[in-house]
Amino acid sequence: MRIDGELAKQKGSGEVAKEKNRCCSRKKSKRQQKKALAAPTPTVVQRLWETCKEVFADCGPGVVPLPGDVGRLRSFLDGMKPADVGLHPNLPFFQDVKGTPPVTYLHLHQCRKFSIGIFCLPRAAVIPLHNHPGMTVFSKLLFGSMHIRSFDWVDSSEQIRSSNGACLAKLNTDSVMNAPCETSILYPAAGGNMHCFTAVTPCAVLDVLGPPYDGPEGRDCKYYTEASCSSFPGDATASAAPGDNDRYAWLEEMQGKPDDFNVRGEEYKGPKIVGY
Repeated sequence: MRIDGELAKQKGSGEVAKEKNRCCSRKKSKRQQKKALAAPTPTVVQRLWETCKEVFADCGPGVVPLPGDVGRLRSFLDGMKPADVGLHPNLPFFQDVKGTPPVTYLHLHQCRKFSIGIFCLPRAAVIPLHNHPGMTVFSKLLFGSMHIRSFDWVDSSEQIRSSNGACLAKLNTDSVMNAPCETSILYPAAGGNMHCFTAVTPCAVLDVLGPPYDGPEGRDCKYYTEASCSSFPGDATASAAPGDNDRYAWLEEMQGKPDDFNVRGEEYKGPKIVGY
């Protein structure tokens, strides 16, 4: 009988211990649920920054992200909308103005690996023909319509030059993009590394550059004027572009930024990036 009493006592103690464990588990679960509810859901902009940080982690000048990473970032940008960055067409910097319309730049982030920014263009605003040395660039048209004209050098390693020093380039893109549309990508030596944007309607384009411009590291932004192949008859065009001169042009580097290119910075007021 004493043995049975001891067993009952031990069994009772075991049940009490199990109940305590169950209570602790329930309390822990509730704390975790409260913590999960209290933690804010990352914004689209925050997730864009985190994706860029992963995609460009092992990249540098002239180094293109792996194809899978390029596809992942492009897919993420494809899903972005103006509201994700706090933009809408009725904002002041999208309104028509007299004279040459200015371009507004909204800065979101820049580090050694990549930068994120938004160009806001009113109707007829132009970002002149310029290059992206050693960069992979993702351009997402958030809203509106924009004409893109872009080129790549015919020979990036040993550029073909005209008698006045202009370099021969091949046309990559000459078309109008209408949002929503797929994110465009250019590469260090392909995909239209030199491009010009013209706003057909008020529009906004989000740019991710990897790596960003950096003068001391030799990544200055250079601007170009375009001349048709027939402008320099007898030059190297005949052998480089036989019978297809409309797809080629001479690009001459300008001394600094064009005088009529008015770009101004404004504070970005959309969701902020945290944690860097």
